[in-house]
Amino acid sequence: MTRRLVRRKVEHDPGDSSLLSRLYAVRGITSVADRDLSLQKLHKPETLKDLGKAAKLLATAVTEDQRILIVGDFDADGATSTALMVDALRSMGAVNVDYLIPDRFEYGYGLTPEIVDDAARFSPDLLVTVDNGMSSIDGVALARSRGTKVIVTDHHLPGAAVPEADAIVNPNQAGCKFPGKSLAGVGVAFYLLSALRRHLTQRHWFASKPPNLAGYLDLVALGTVADVVPLDRNNRILVQEGLRRIRSGHCRPGIQALLEVAGTNHMKVTSRDLAFGAAPRLNAAGRLENMSLGIECLLADNPDRARKSALKLDELNRERRAIEVEMRQQAKEHIDAGWHLIDDNPPVGLCLYHQDWHQGVVGIVASRIKDQLHRPVIAFARASDDELKGSGRSVPGMHIRDALDAIAASEPGLIDKFGGHAMAAGLSIRAENLDRFTEVFDTEARRWLSADDLEQVIVSDGEIHEDITLALVREVTEAGPWGQGFPEPLFDGQFEVLEQRIVGERHLKLKVRPVDGVQTLEAIAFYHDRLIETYRPRLAYRLDINEYRGRESVQLIVEAVDILL
Repeated sequence: MTRRLVRRKVEHDPGDSSLLSRLYAVRGITSVADRDLSLQKLHKPETLKDLGKAAKLLATAVTEDQRILIVGDFDADGATSTALMVDALRSMGAVNVDYLIPDRFEYGYGLTPEIVDDAARFSPDLLVTVDNGMSSIDGVALARSRGTKVIVTDHHLPGAAVPEADAIVNPNQAGCKFPGKSLAGVGVAFYLLSALRRHLTQRHWFASKPPNLAGYLDLVALGTVADVVPLDRNNRILVQEGLRRIRSGHCRPGIQALLEVAGTNHMKVTSRDLAFGAAPRLNAAGRLENMSLGIECLLADNPDRARKSALKLDELNRERRAIEVEMRQQAKEHIDAGWHLIDDNPPVGLCLYHQDWHQGVVGIVASRIKDQLHRPVIAFARASDDELKGSGRSVPGMHIRDALDAIAASEPGLIDKFGGHAMAAGLSIRAENLDRFTEVFDTEARRWLSADDLEQVIVSDGEIHEDITLALVREVTEAGPWGQGFPEPLFDGQFEVLEQRIVGERHLKLKVRPVDGVQTLEAIAFYHDRLIETYRPRLAYRLDINEYRGRESVQLIVEAVDILL
């Protein structure tokens, strides 16, 4: 794999030469008005297809004391969506609200017929899916045949057929004119709750002032960032308002506890802290045990209970990391052992499998290997004697969910089931089909990707021609929220390496100085387990503040070493 650095170019003159204005300009924000992330600028809900129908169904369920069951997903988006629906419905007066999360290892994803059978113990009158449901044709049909009304709320791309639910709220379904196609599942749930509050208000349901749904934006921010959906302006508004509430201390005890065990001061929280601090700990529950642990943390109503749950999640996350390290090493050995045999024509789409791999961690391993080799990767684990479950990650240029759809169409029976997004997908196959699928996936990847697509391009915001002070770092990190589709600033520069050492067996700790400056800076390159041999390498880095024993200092997070400009 080759790596090449390119610098973002300013298409329009931002009007001033400040670093922040340049960063905004290359991301399409060229006016002060464009920077306005107030809640009043959110897309209006009226164009969300079926939103009114779903809100009326929910309003009737609330006012008639019907039994409502929320069926969520086992990732952070599903957990925050579930907690949001349960907590908000209760605050609006619903007295019979429960939730059910499918067991990743027993049932898999979505509202399957097996989950409908399990849900029968709650005797639900109304079943609401969050962050799932668009592929649950059989499950929805079974629930409705038993007299249960079903509302599907989801954001995943629909297949050729959609479930015959009583209402479907999904900005990506056919015929939906809502402009915010990048909503996460928790964002869709938030819009539905907003419509529900309006309906209940019109019915004069509330004895006093209706609950303020802005108080739930901490959950919306966490779920949106964790699901790595594109941060278009609408999502940035939701995330920014959620971050603002967390920083001011107006967030639920569970999120504050998750940040604390991650070593983050909630008063200084950024979208990066949600992505790499709170989200992995929440996801650990769904990866190793059951996401109910994470949901109970989010629903905890006092700090002591929340911290106890957060500590358990932190423990699970440490266990997950240990499993991941071993699996990544096994993947590396697999690649190293076979790569040289096909070095003249290595696979473009790579499938990896080990009989001892953990189902809940294969997605992380696929992501790490994808980042290392810059090509689509699917990692498989054994689900039973004859079934494998895979988690895939892709690179720009290949929509992995559509690629799997093409494979399913051309090779009927090769894939049992699949679903996902452009950059991430999950699937199940028969164990006996692994070799054939490996071959077909590589062929399909070659159809999507050219040699240029396999060259890793590092996109930089250029050099910083001033001292990197704490004030500058704060200005940049707080100017987001940064994330998918609105990338956190990445800079590059040539540095002298003054000191370097490996820490934690897999990270490179550095002390560097710009070649044209005098400022000495601390830096760290995560998962870079070898010393830099070049005396004056060009580094691609992000800005960070390291806090140690109450003292803050500038730290560069190195993303790439010795790159070519």
